[in-house]
Amino acid sequence: MASDEKTFDAVMAGRGTVSFRDLERLLLNLGFRLVRVSGSHHIYLHPAVGRPFPVQPDGKDAKRYQIRQLRDIIQKHRLTLGSNP
Repeated sequence: MASDEKTFDAVMAGRGTVSFRDLERLLLNLGFRLVRVSGSHHIYLHPAVGRPFPVQPDGKDAKRYQIRQLRDIIQKHRLTLGSNP
C-alpha cells in the first residue's frame, strides 16, 4: 500500500514519471478493473467514471498525458485509494 500511496501522490502532484506497472496497480487500488487488452492498450473501467480509461506503456513508464488524465478523473470523481466497488 505504501507504494500505491507514493504513486498516488506522484500522480496528484504531477511530478516525475510513474512506472506503467505502478500505474496499473494504482488503477486497481482506485477501483478500476481491467476489462481487456488490445495490443499495447490496457482498457480499464470504473463504475463511477462512466467511460473506459485506456492506458499503454511508453517503454517501462506510463505516458505523461495519461497520468494527467488520471489525475483529472481522480479529482472529478473524488476517487480514493482502497475505493474498490
